[in-house]
Amino acid sequence: MSSLEKETTRAAQQAARGFIGGDLLVESLKTEGVDTIFGYPGGANLWIYDALYLSDINHILVRHEQGAIHGAQGYSRASGKVGVVLSTSGPGATNLVTGIADAYMDSTPLVVLTGQVAVAGIGKDTFQEADVMGITMPITKHSYQVRDPRDIPRVVREAFYIARTGRPGPVLIDLPKNVTGEVLPAGEDYFSNSTMKIHGYQPRFEPNALDVDRLREAIKQAKKPILYIGGGIISSGCSELITRFARETRIPVTSTLMGLGSFPPDDPLYLGMLGMHGTYTANKAVFESDLLIACGVRFDDRVCGKLERFAPNSLKAHLDIDPAEIGKNVAIQYPVVGDVGRSLALLLEDVPVPDCSEWLSKLQKLHAEVPLTYTKQPGILKPQEVLEMLQAATGGQAIVTTEVGQHQMWAAHYYKPVSPRKFITSGGAGTMGYGFPAAMGAAIAKPDQTVVCVAGDASFQMNIQELQTIFERNIPVKVFVINNRYLGMVRQWQELLHGERYAESRIGGPDFAKVAEAYGVLGLRAENAEEAQAAVAKALSHQGPVVVDFIVAEGENVFPMVLPGRGSDEMMLADRWSE
Repeated sequence: MSSLEKETTRAAQQAARGFIGGDLLVESLKTEGVDTIFGYPGGANLWIYDALYLSDINHILVRHEQGAIHGAQGYSRASGKVGVVLSTSGPGATNLVTGIADAYMDSTPLVVLTGQVAVAGIGKDTFQEADVMGITMPITKHSYQVRDPRDIPRVVREAFYIARTGRPGPVLIDLPKNVTGEVLPAGEDYFSNSTMKIHGYQPRFEPNALDVDRLREAIKQAKKPILYIGGGIISSGCSELITRFARETRIPVTSTLMGLGSFPPDDPLYLGMLGMHGTYTANKAVFESDLLIACGVRFDDRVCGKLERFAPNSLKAHLDIDPAEIGKNVAIQYPVVGDVGRSLALLLEDVPVPDCSEWLSKLQKLHAEVPLTYTKQPGILKPQEVLEMLQAATGGQAIVTTEVGQHQMWAAHYYKPVSPRKFITSGGAGTMGYGFPAAMGAAIAKPDQTVVCVAGDASFQMNIQELQTIFERNIPVKVFVINNRYLGMVRQWQELLHGERYAESRIGGPDFAKVAEAYGVLGLRAENAEEAQAAVAKALSHQGPVVVDFIVAEGENVFPMVLPGRGSDEMMLADRWSE
Protein backbone atom coordinates (compact mmCIF):
# COMPACT_ATOMS: atom_id res chain seq x y z
CA MET A 1 0.00 0.00 0.00
CA SER A 2 1.40 3.41 -0.99
CA SER A 3 1.71 6.30 1.46
CA LEU A 4 -1.17 8.07 -0.27
CA GLU A 5 -3.38 4.97 -0.03
CA LYS A 6 -2.46 4.58 3.65
CA GLU A 7 -3.33 8.21 4.33
CA THR A 8 -6.68 7.89 2.56
CA THR A 9 -7.52 4.66 4.41
CA ARG A 10 -6.38 6.13 7.72
CA ALA A 11 -8.63 9.16 7.23
CA ALA A 12 -11.57 6.86 6.55
CA GLN A 13 -10.74 4.77 9.61
CA GLN A 14 -10.60 7.83 11.85
CA ALA A 15 -13.86 9.11 10.37
CA ALA A 16 -15.50 5.80 11.28
CA ARG A 17 -14.21 5.43 14.82
CA GLY A 18 -13.10 8.97 15.60
CA PHE A 19 -9.67 10.43 16.30
CA ILE A 20 -8.42 8.63 19.42
CA GLY A 21 -5.61 8.95 21.94
CA GLY A 22 -3.72 6.19 20.13
CA ASP A 23 -3.70 8.32 16.96
CA LEU A 24 -2.33 11.22 18.96
CA LEU A 25 0.43 8.97 20.35
CA VAL A 26 1.46 7.78 16.88
CA GLU A 27 1.51 11.34 15.54
CA SER A 28 3.62 12.42 18.53
CA LEU A 29 6.11 9.61 17.90
CA LYS A 30 6.38 10.61 14.23
CA THR A 31 7.06 14.19 15.32
CA GLU A 32 10.04 12.84 17.28
CA GLY A 33 11.36 11.12 14.15
CA VAL A 34 10.47 7.58 15.22
CA ASP A 35 10.64 5.18 12.28
CA THR A 36 10.83 1.83 14.12
CA ILE A 37 9.08 0.32 17.15
CA PHE A 38 9.75 -3.11 18.66
CA GLY A 39 6.68 -4.55 20.31
CA TYR A 40 4.09 -7.17 21.16
CA PRO A 41 0.32 -6.59 21.25
CA GLY A 42 -2.11 -7.41 24.03
CA GLY A 43 -5.45 -6.36 25.44
CA ALA A 44 -4.31 -3.10 27.04
CA ASN A 45 -2.47 -1.67 24.04
CA LEU A 46 -4.84 -2.61 21.20
CA TRP A 47 -5.94 0.98 20.55
CA ILE A 48 -2.28 1.87 20.03
CA TYR A 49 -1.94 -1.00 17.56
CA ASP A 50 -5.12 0.15 15.86
CA ALA A 51 -3.45 3.53 15.34
CA LEU A 52 -0.19 1.93 14.20
CA TYR A 53 -1.98 -0.33 11.70
CA LEU A 54 -1.86 2.14 8.83
CA SER A 55 1.05 4.29 9.98
CA ASP A 56 4.42 4.61 8.27
CA ILE A 57 6.23 3.49 11.44
CA ASN A 58 7.94 0.14 11.00
CA HIS A 59 6.69 -2.17 13.74
CA ILE A 60 8.85 -5.22 14.51
CA LEU A 61 6.72 -8.00 15.95
CA VAL A 62 8.97 -9.99 18.27
CA ARG A 63 8.21 -13.29 19.98
CA HIS A 64 8.91 -12.15 23.55
CA GLU A 65 8.90 -8.69 25.13
CA GLN A 66 12.49 -9.14 26.28
CA GLY A 67 13.40 -9.57 22.62
CA ALA A 68 11.59 -6.30 21.93
CA ILE A 69 13.47 -4.20 24.45
CA HIS A 70 16.88 -5.67 23.62
CA GLY A 71 16.05 -5.11 19.96
CA ALA A 72 15.31 -1.46 20.74
CA GLN A 73 18.60 -1.26 22.63
CA GLY A 74 20.55 -2.64 19.68
CA TYR A 75 18.76 -0.24 17.36
CA SER A 76 19.67 2.67 19.62
CA ARG A 77 23.28 1.64 20.18
CA ALA A 78 23.89 1.15 16.44
CA SER A 79 22.12 4.30 15.27
CA GLY A 80 22.55 6.78 18.12
CA LYS A 81 18.78 7.37 18.11
CA VAL A 82 16.30 6.81 20.92
CA GLY A 83 14.99 3.22 20.79
CA VAL A 84 11.25 2.67 21.21
CA VAL A 85 9.53 -0.42 22.63
CA LEU A 86 5.83 -1.14 23.13
CA SER A 87 4.23 -3.73 25.41
CA THR A 88 0.86 -4.52 26.88
CA SER A 89 0.08 -4.31 30.59
CA GLY A 90 0.89 -6.71 33.43
CA PRO A 91 3.23 -9.51 32.30
CA GLY A 92 3.92 -7.72 29.02
CA ALA A 93 5.27 -4.74 30.93
CA THR A 94 7.13 -6.77 33.56
CA ASN A 95 8.85 -8.76 30.80
CA LEU A 96 10.58 -5.48 29.90
CA VAL A 97 12.12 -4.97 33.33
CA THR A 98 15.45 -6.72 32.62
CA GLY A 99 15.97 -4.65 29.48
CA ILE A 100 15.07 -1.42 31.26
CA ALA A 101 17.64 -2.21 33.96
CA ASP A 102 20.21 -3.04 31.29
CA ALA A 103 19.57 0.22 29.44
CA TYR A 104 19.80 2.19 32.68
CA MET A 105 23.17 0.64 33.59
CA ASP A 106 24.62 1.13 30.11
CA SER A 107 23.13 4.59 29.45
CA THR A 108 21.06 3.54 26.43
CA PRO A 109 18.33 6.05 25.49
CA LEU A 110 14.93 4.36 25.26
CA VAL A 111 11.30 5.39 25.42
CA VAL A 112 9.33 2.47 26.86
CA LEU A 113 5.59 2.49 26.11
CA THR A 114 3.53 0.19 28.31
CA GLY A 115 -0.16 -0.47 28.01
CA GLN A 116 -2.11 -0.26 31.25
CA VAL A 117 -5.56 -1.24 32.44
CA ALA A 118 -8.22 1.47 32.30
CA VAL A 119 -7.87 4.25 34.87
CA ALA A 120 -10.97 3.04 36.73
CA GLY A 121 -9.28 -0.34 37.30
CA ILE A 122 -5.91 0.92 38.51
CA GLY A 123 -5.15 -0.14 42.07
CA LYS A 124 -7.90 -2.78 42.14
CA ASP A 125 -5.91 -5.86 41.11
CA THR A 126 -7.58 -5.75 37.73
CA PHE A 127 -6.76 -8.54 35.26
CA GLN A 128 -3.22 -7.99 33.92
CA GLU A 129 -2.63 -4.94 36.07
CA ALA A 130 0.88 -4.21 37.34
CA ASP A 131 2.32 -1.09 38.94
CA VAL A 132 5.02 -0.85 36.30
CA MET A 133 5.99 2.68 37.37
CA GLY A 134 6.62 1.50 40.92
CA ILE A 135 8.45 -1.59 39.74
CA THR A 136 10.79 0.34 37.43
CA MET A 137 11.28 3.55 39.40
CA PRO A 138 14.90 2.75 40.41
CA ILE A 139 15.88 1.84 36.84
CA THR A 140 14.40 4.68 34.77
CA LYS A 141 15.44 8.28 34.36
CA HIS A 142 11.77 9.29 34.64
CA SER A 143 8.28 7.79 34.38
CA TYR A 144 4.88 9.07 33.28
CA GLN A 145 1.36 7.72 33.53
CA VAL A 146 -0.95 9.57 31.15
CA ARG A 147 -4.46 10.16 32.49
CA ASP A 148 -5.61 12.67 29.83
CA PRO A 149 -4.94 11.98 26.14
CA ARG A 150 -4.39 15.70 25.55
CA ASP A 151 -1.18 15.37 27.57
CA ILE A 152 0.30 12.82 25.17
CA PRO A 153 2.19 15.25 22.86
CA ARG A 154 3.86 17.01 25.79
CA VAL A 155 4.70 13.77 27.61
CA VAL A 156 6.21 12.19 24.49
CA ARG A 157 8.28 15.28 23.77
CA GLU A 158 9.58 15.40 27.34
CA ALA A 159 10.28 11.68 27.41
CA PHE A 160 12.46 11.80 24.31
CA TYR A 161 14.30 14.87 25.57
CA ILE A 162 15.06 13.26 28.93
CA ALA A 163 16.05 9.94 27.36
CA ARG A 164 18.65 11.40 25.00
CA THR A 165 20.11 14.31 26.98
CA GLY A 166 22.48 14.36 29.93
CA ARG A 167 23.45 10.81 30.74
CA PRO A 168 21.15 8.91 28.35
CA GLY A 169 18.77 6.30 29.68
CA PRO A 170 15.27 4.80 29.62
CA VAL A 171 12.07 6.78 30.17
CA LEU A 172 8.75 4.97 30.67
CA ILE A 173 5.29 6.12 29.57
CA ASP A 174 2.40 4.10 31.03
CA LEU A 175 -0.75 4.39 28.90
CA PRO A 176 -4.13 3.26 30.32
CA LYS A 177 -6.38 1.62 27.76
CA ASN A 178 -9.22 4.11 28.09
CA VAL A 179 -6.81 7.00 27.49
CA THR A 180 -5.49 5.57 24.21
CA GLY A 181 -9.02 4.66 23.11
CA GLU A 182 -10.72 7.94 24.04
CA VAL A 183 -12.31 9.72 21.08
CA LEU A 184 -11.16 13.32 20.82
CA PRO A 185 -12.98 16.25 19.23
CA ALA A 186 -11.95 16.79 15.63
CA GLY A 187 -10.28 19.98 14.49
CA GLU A 188 -8.38 20.85 17.68
CA ASP A 189 -4.64 21.61 17.62
CA TYR A 190 -3.50 19.08 20.19
CA PHE A 191 0.17 19.82 19.58
CA SER A 192 -0.17 23.37 20.89
CA ASN A 193 -0.03 21.69 24.32
CA SER A 194 3.38 20.07 23.68
CA THR A 195 5.52 22.70 25.44
CA MET A 196 7.83 20.89 27.83
CA LYS A 197 7.32 21.46 31.55
CA ILE A 198 10.35 19.75 33.09
CA HIS A 199 11.20 21.00 36.55
CA GLY A 200 14.55 20.18 38.16
CA TYR A 201 16.06 18.51 35.10
CA GLN A 202 18.86 20.70 33.79
CA PRO A 203 21.78 18.71 32.36
CA ARG A 204 25.02 20.61 32.47
CA PHE A 205 26.45 20.48 28.97
CA GLU A 206 29.15 23.14 29.21
CA PRO A 207 32.14 22.44 31.46
CA ASN A 208 33.51 25.01 33.87
CA ALA A 209 36.51 26.65 32.17
CA LEU A 210 38.39 26.92 35.49
CA ASP A 211 38.05 23.16 36.03
CA VAL A 212 39.47 22.55 32.56
CA ASP A 213 42.36 24.94 33.26
CA ARG A 214 43.24 23.06 36.45
CA LEU A 215 43.26 19.79 34.55
CA ARG A 216 45.38 21.31 31.82
CA GLU A 217 48.07 22.24 34.35
CA ALA A 218 48.00 18.76 35.87
CA ILE A 219 48.52 17.21 32.44
CA LYS A 220 51.54 19.42 31.79
CA GLN A 221 53.19 18.16 34.98
CA ALA A 222 52.43 14.46 34.48
CA LYS A 223 55.15 11.93 33.66
CA LYS A 224 52.98 8.79 33.51
CA PRO A 225 49.52 9.87 32.34
CA ILE A 226 46.85 7.47 31.06
CA LEU A 227 43.61 8.18 29.19
CA TYR A 228 40.88 5.87 30.51
CA ILE A 229 37.88 6.07 28.15
CA GLY A 230 34.43 4.52 28.15
CA GLY A 231 30.94 4.46 26.69
CA GLY A 232 30.46 8.17 27.32
CA ILE A 233 32.83 8.87 24.43
CA ILE A 234 30.44 7.03 22.11
CA SER A 235 27.29 8.62 23.59
CA SER A 236 28.82 12.05 23.20
CA GLY A 237 29.98 11.35 19.65
CA CYS A 238 33.50 12.52 20.39
CA SER A 239 35.64 9.63 19.21
CA GLU A 240 37.50 11.92 16.81
CA LEU A 241 38.17 14.43 19.59
CA ILE A 242 39.59 11.83 22.00
CA THR A 243 41.76 10.44 19.20
CA ARG A 244 43.05 13.89 18.34
CA PHE A 245 43.69 14.69 22.01
CA ALA A 246 45.63 11.46 22.57
CA ARG A 247 47.73 11.92 19.46
CA GLU A 248 48.57 15.54 20.15
CA THR A 249 49.52 14.87 23.77
CA ARG A 250 51.05 11.42 23.13
CA ILE A 251 49.16 10.04 26.14
CA PRO A 252 48.52 6.25 25.96
CA VAL A 253 44.90 5.06 25.95
CA THR A 254 42.96 2.22 27.55
CA SER A 255 39.26 1.51 27.10
CA THR A 256 36.45 -0.08 29.04
CA LEU A 257 34.30 -2.80 27.49
CA MET A 258 31.64 -0.19 26.68
CA GLY A 259 34.18 2.13 25.06
CA LEU A 260 35.52 -0.35 22.51
CA GLY A 261 35.58 1.19 19.05
CA SER A 262 35.92 4.76 20.31
CA PHE A 263 39.71 4.76 19.69
CA PRO A 264 41.53 3.20 16.72
CA PRO A 265 42.61 -0.30 17.82
CA ASP A 266 45.76 -0.25 15.67
CA ASP A 267 47.08 3.04 17.03
CA PRO A 268 50.45 2.66 18.84
CA LEU A 269 48.99 4.61 21.76
CA TYR A 270 46.28 2.02 22.36
CA LEU A 271 46.92 -0.49 25.16
CA GLY A 272 43.67 -2.47 24.92
CA MET A 273 40.88 -2.99 27.40
CA LEU A 274 41.47 -2.67 31.14
CA GLY A 275 39.86 -4.35 34.13
CA MET A 276 39.05 -7.88 35.29
CA HIS A 277 39.83 -9.35 31.88
CA GLY A 278 41.87 -6.45 30.60
CA THR A 279 45.27 -6.66 28.94
CA TYR A 280 48.42 -6.98 31.02
CA THR A 281 49.78 -3.68 29.72
CA ALA A 282 46.60 -1.67 30.29
CA ASN A 283 46.23 -2.80 33.90
CA LYS A 284 49.91 -2.32 34.67
CA ALA A 285 49.84 1.14 33.10
CA VAL A 286 46.89 2.20 35.23
CA PHE A 287 48.56 0.84 38.37
CA GLU A 288 51.79 2.77 37.72
CA SER A 289 50.24 5.99 36.39
CA ASP A 290 50.65 9.36 38.08
CA LEU A 291 47.65 10.97 36.34
CA LEU A 292 44.56 9.01 35.31
CA ILE A 293 42.27 10.98 32.98
CA ALA A 294 38.89 9.25 32.97
CA CYS A 295 36.51 10.26 30.17
CA GLY A 296 32.92 9.05 30.01
CA VAL A 297 33.36 6.21 32.51
CA ARG A 298 32.02 5.29 35.95
CA PHE A 299 34.89 3.49 37.74
CA ASP A 300 32.89 0.28 38.07
CA ASP A 301 34.09 -2.72 40.04
CA ARG A 302 34.99 -4.77 36.95
CA VAL A 303 37.50 -2.09 36.04
CA CYS A 304 38.84 -1.14 39.45
CA GLY A 305 39.06 -4.46 41.28
CA LYS A 306 40.29 -3.84 44.83
CA LEU A 307 39.91 -0.08 45.16
CA GLU A 308 42.97 0.33 47.40
CA ARG A 309 45.14 -0.97 44.56
CA PHE A 310 43.48 0.91 41.72
CA ALA A 311 45.96 3.52 40.41
CA PRO A 312 47.16 4.01 44.01
CA ASN A 313 49.81 6.64 43.19
CA SER A 314 47.90 8.70 40.67
CA LEU A 315 45.96 11.90 40.69
CA LYS A 316 42.61 11.34 39.05
CA ALA A 317 40.58 13.47 36.67
CA HIS A 318 37.02 12.63 35.70
CA LEU A 319 35.25 14.17 32.70
CA ASP A 320 31.56 13.22 32.69
CA ILE A 321 28.12 14.75 32.17
CA ASP A 322 26.64 12.97 35.19
CA PRO A 323 27.71 14.73 38.41
CA ALA A 324 26.45 11.76 40.45
CA GLU A 325 29.31 9.65 39.08
CA ILE A 326 32.04 12.09 40.12
CA GLY A 327 33.68 10.70 43.26
CA LYS A 328 31.08 7.94 43.69
CA ASN A 329 33.63 5.10 43.78
CA VAL A 330 37.04 6.78 43.62
CA ALA A 331 38.29 10.11 44.99
CA ILE A 332 38.69 12.63 42.17
CA GLN A 333 41.13 15.54 42.32
CA TYR A 334 40.17 17.11 38.96
CA PRO A 335 36.41 16.91 38.33
CA VAL A 336 35.06 18.30 35.04
CA VAL A 337 31.26 18.09 34.83
CA GLY A 338 29.79 18.56 31.37
CA ASP A 339 29.48 16.91 28.01
CA VAL A 340 32.75 15.03 27.57
CA GLY A 341 33.05 16.15 23.95
CA ARG A 342 32.73 19.82 24.88
CA SER A 343 35.24 19.34 27.70
CA LEU A 344 37.77 17.78 25.31
CA ALA A 345 37.18 20.53 22.76
CA LEU A 346 37.95 23.14 25.42
CA LEU A 347 41.11 21.27 26.45
CA LEU A 348 42.22 21.17 22.83
CA GLU A 349 42.01 24.96 22.48
CA ASP A 350 45.32 25.10 24.34
CA VAL A 351 46.43 21.51 24.26
CA PRO A 352 48.85 20.55 27.06
CA VAL A 353 51.73 18.26 26.05
CA PRO A 354 53.35 16.37 28.95
CA ASP A 355 56.87 14.96 28.76
CA CYS A 356 56.06 11.25 28.85
CA SER A 357 58.18 9.78 26.06
CA GLU A 358 59.95 7.33 28.41
CA TRP A 359 56.59 6.22 29.79
CA LEU A 360 55.14 5.58 26.37
CA SER A 361 58.23 3.70 25.24
CA LYS A 362 58.06 1.46 28.32
CA LEU A 363 54.40 0.62 27.78
CA GLN A 364 54.79 -0.11 24.09
CA LYS A 365 57.67 -2.45 24.88
CA LEU A 366 55.59 -4.17 27.58
CA HIS A 367 52.67 -4.50 25.18
CA ALA A 368 54.90 -6.34 22.72
CA GLU A 369 56.47 -8.58 25.39
CA VAL A 370 53.21 -9.71 27.03
CA PRO A 371 50.57 -9.96 24.31
CA LEU A 372 47.24 -11.72 24.48
CA THR A 373 47.92 -15.38 23.85
CA TYR A 374 46.39 -18.82 23.71
CA THR A 375 47.55 -22.29 22.71
CA LYS A 376 46.28 -23.89 19.53
CA GLN A 377 45.68 -27.64 19.44
CA PRO A 378 45.51 -29.71 16.24
CA GLY A 379 41.99 -30.89 15.48
CA ILE A 380 40.44 -28.83 18.31
CA LEU A 381 38.74 -25.54 17.56
CA LYS A 382 39.61 -22.78 20.02
CA PRO A 383 37.10 -19.96 20.56
CA GLN A 384 39.81 -17.35 20.07
CA GLU A 385 40.42 -18.73 16.59
CA VAL A 386 36.82 -18.07 15.60
CA LEU A 387 37.09 -14.44 16.68
CA GLU A 388 40.38 -14.05 14.82
CA MET A 389 38.70 -15.42 11.69
CA LEU A 390 35.85 -12.94 12.10
CA GLN A 391 38.33 -10.10 12.50
CA ALA A 392 40.31 -11.15 9.43
CA ALA A 393 37.16 -11.53 7.31
CA THR A 394 35.61 -8.17 8.26
CA GLY A 395 38.60 -6.01 9.12
CA GLY A 396 36.70 -4.74 12.16
CA GLN A 397 34.12 -3.08 9.89
CA ALA A 398 31.15 -5.26 10.92
CA ILE A 399 28.81 -4.45 13.77
CA VAL A 400 29.34 -7.12 16.40
CA THR A 401 26.95 -7.70 19.28
CA THR A 402 27.65 -10.19 22.04
CA GLU A 403 25.83 -12.16 24.62
CA VAL A 404 27.43 -12.40 28.09
CA GLY A 405 30.15 -14.74 29.30
CA GLN A 406 33.50 -16.03 28.13
CA HIS A 407 32.73 -15.43 24.46
CA GLN A 408 32.04 -11.77 25.31
CA MET A 409 35.55 -11.32 26.67
CA TRP A 410 37.17 -13.17 23.78
CA ALA A 411 35.23 -10.94 21.38
CA ALA A 412 36.40 -7.85 23.28
CA HIS A 413 40.03 -8.93 22.86
CA TYR A 414 40.14 -10.51 19.42
CA TYR A 415 37.57 -8.51 17.48
CA LYS A 416 38.83 -4.98 16.90
CA PRO A 417 36.08 -2.55 15.87
CA VAL A 418 37.50 0.29 13.82
CA SER A 419 34.90 2.89 14.77
CA PRO A 420 32.21 3.65 17.37
CA ARG A 421 28.88 1.78 17.48
CA LYS A 422 30.41 -1.37 16.01
CA PHE A 423 30.75 -3.27 19.31
CA ILE A 424 27.45 -3.63 21.17
CA THR A 425 27.28 -5.57 24.41
CA SER A 426 25.68 -5.63 27.85
CA GLY A 427 28.23 -4.16 30.24
CA GLY A 428 26.81 -3.08 33.58
CA ALA A 429 23.98 -5.59 33.93
CA GLY A 430 25.68 -8.47 32.11
CA THR A 431 22.39 -9.68 30.63
CA MET A 432 22.33 -13.10 29.02
CA GLY A 433 19.89 -13.08 26.11
CA TYR A 434 20.84 -9.52 25.14
CA GLY A 435 23.08 -10.04 22.14
CA PHE A 436 20.84 -11.82 19.63
CA PRO A 437 17.86 -9.42 19.72
CA ALA A 438 20.31 -6.50 19.96
CA ALA A 439 21.86 -7.74 16.71
CA MET A 440 18.39 -7.82 15.18
CA GLY A 441 17.85 -4.18 16.21
CA ALA A 442 21.28 -3.13 14.94
CA ALA A 443 20.65 -4.76 11.57
CA ILE A 444 17.34 -2.90 11.23
CA ALA A 445 19.06 0.38 12.12
CA LYS A 446 21.96 -0.24 9.74
CA PRO A 447 20.69 -2.41 6.88
CA ASP A 448 23.75 -1.67 4.75
CA GLN A 449 26.19 -3.11 7.31
CA THR A 450 27.18 -6.66 8.23
CA VAL A 451 25.89 -7.55 11.72
CA VAL A 452 27.27 -10.53 13.65
CA CYS A 453 26.06 -11.76 17.03
CA VAL A 454 28.78 -13.59 18.96
CA ALA A 455 26.81 -15.81 21.33
CA GLY A 456 27.39 -18.47 23.93
CA ASP A 457 25.37 -21.66 23.71
CA ALA A 458 23.65 -20.82 27.00
CA SER A 459 22.93 -17.14 26.26
CA PHE A 460 21.60 -17.83 22.78
CA GLN A 461 18.88 -20.08 24.17
CA MET A 462 17.47 -17.29 26.32
CA ASN A 463 15.95 -15.47 23.35
CA ILE A 464 16.29 -18.08 20.62
CA GLN A 465 12.64 -17.56 19.68
CA GLU A 466 13.64 -14.41 17.81
CA LEU A 467 14.87 -16.68 15.02
CA GLN A 468 11.25 -16.51 13.86
CA THR A 469 11.44 -12.70 13.74
CA ILE A 470 14.62 -12.58 11.66
CA PHE A 471 13.29 -15.31 9.35
CA GLU A 472 10.00 -13.54 8.66
CA ARG A 473 11.70 -10.20 8.06
CA ASN A 474 14.78 -11.69 6.39
CA ILE A 475 16.98 -9.70 8.77
CA PRO A 476 20.50 -10.82 7.78
CA VAL A 477 21.96 -11.31 11.25
CA LYS A 478 24.83 -13.82 11.42
CA VAL A 479 24.82 -15.67 14.76
CA PHE A 480 28.15 -17.25 15.70
CA VAL A 481 27.48 -19.64 18.59
CA ILE A 482 30.68 -20.32 20.56
CA ASN A 483 29.49 -23.69 21.81
CA ASN A 484 31.48 -25.20 24.69
CA ARG A 485 28.47 -26.97 26.26
CA TYR A 486 28.98 -25.07 29.50
CA LEU A 487 28.02 -21.90 31.28
CA GLY A 488 31.61 -21.05 30.45
CA MET A 489 32.36 -18.19 32.81
CA VAL A 490 30.61 -20.00 35.68
CA ARG A 491 32.68 -23.12 34.91
CA GLN A 492 35.88 -21.02 34.88
CA TRP A 493 35.10 -19.55 38.30
CA GLN A 494 34.25 -23.00 39.65
CA GLU A 495 37.58 -24.30 38.36
CA LEU A 496 39.65 -21.48 39.82
CA LEU A 497 37.74 -20.62 43.00
CA HIS A 498 35.55 -23.61 43.93
CA GLY A 499 37.86 -26.60 43.75
CA GLU A 500 36.64 -27.73 40.31
CA ARG A 501 33.18 -28.48 41.68
CA TYR A 502 31.17 -27.90 38.49
CA ALA A 503 27.76 -27.57 40.09
CA GLU A 504 25.06 -27.18 37.42
CA SER A 505 27.37 -25.41 34.95
CA ARG A 506 27.33 -28.06 32.22
CA ILE A 507 24.35 -27.00 30.16
CA GLY A 508 24.57 -28.99 26.94
CA GLY A 509 22.19 -27.94 24.23
CA PRO A 510 20.65 -28.76 20.89
CA ASP A 511 22.21 -28.90 17.43
CA PHE A 512 21.88 -25.17 16.75
CA ALA A 513 22.23 -25.61 13.01
CA LYS A 514 19.18 -27.90 12.99
CA VAL A 515 17.24 -25.54 15.25
CA ALA A 516 17.99 -22.70 12.82
CA GLU A 517 16.80 -24.81 9.90
CA ALA A 518 13.56 -25.56 11.74
CA TYR A 519 12.91 -21.82 11.80
CA GLY A 520 13.80 -21.50 8.11
CA VAL A 521 17.22 -19.95 8.80
CA LEU A 522 20.43 -21.26 7.24
CA GLY A 523 22.28 -23.43 9.78
CA LEU A 524 25.97 -24.35 9.63
CA ARG A 525 28.25 -26.34 11.93
CA ALA A 526 32.02 -26.34 12.39
CA GLU A 527 34.15 -28.60 14.60
CA ASN A 528 37.71 -27.71 13.54
CA ALA A 529 39.65 -24.76 12.16
CA GLU A 530 39.20 -25.74 8.51
CA GLU A 531 35.45 -26.11 8.84
CA ALA A 532 35.27 -22.88 10.85
CA GLN A 533 37.11 -20.93 8.17
CA ALA A 534 34.69 -22.19 5.52
CA ALA A 535 31.66 -21.52 7.73
CA VAL A 536 32.72 -17.92 8.46
CA ALA A 537 33.14 -17.24 4.73
CA LYS A 538 29.80 -18.82 3.83
CA ALA A 539 27.90 -17.08 6.62
CA LEU A 540 29.23 -13.63 5.75
CA SER A 541 28.51 -14.05 2.04
CA HIS A 542 24.94 -15.34 2.58
CA GLN A 543 22.28 -12.70 1.91
CA GLY A 544 19.95 -13.73 4.73
CA PRO A 545 20.19 -14.76 8.38
CA VAL A 546 22.59 -17.54 9.40
CA VAL A 547 23.37 -19.50 12.56
CA VAL A 548 26.80 -21.14 12.82
CA ASP A 549 27.35 -23.68 15.58
CA PHE A 550 31.08 -23.60 16.39
CA ILE A 551 31.96 -26.62 18.55
CA VAL A 552 34.90 -25.35 20.59
CA ALA A 553 37.16 -26.67 23.36
CA GLU A 554 35.17 -27.16 26.58
CA GLY A 555 37.84 -26.22 29.12
CA GLU A 556 39.26 -23.04 27.59
CA ASN A 557 39.55 -20.14 30.05
CA VAL A 558 39.64 -16.37 29.57
CA PHE A 559 42.95 -14.79 30.49
CA PRO A 560 44.15 -12.40 31.78
CA MET A 561 41.89 -12.51 34.82
CA VAL A 562 41.82 -10.52 38.04
CA LEU A 563 40.37 -12.68 40.80
CA PRO A 564 37.88 -11.20 43.28
CA GLY A 565 39.50 -9.26 46.10
CA ARG A 566 42.68 -8.53 44.17
CA GLY A 567 43.99 -5.37 42.61
CA SER A 568 43.67 -4.90 38.86
CA ASP A 569 47.45 -5.22 38.54
CA GLU A 570 47.41 -8.71 40.13
CA MET A 571 46.53 -10.66 37.03
CA MET A 572 46.40 -14.36 36.37
CA LEU A 573 47.86 -14.87 32.91
CA ALA A 574 47.39 -17.96 30.74
CA ASP A 575 50.56 -19.57 32.08
CA ARG A 576 51.43 -17.67 35.27
CA TRP A 577 50.65 -14.86 37.69
CA SER A 578 51.71 -11.38 36.57
CA GLU A 579 54.80 -9.91 38.14
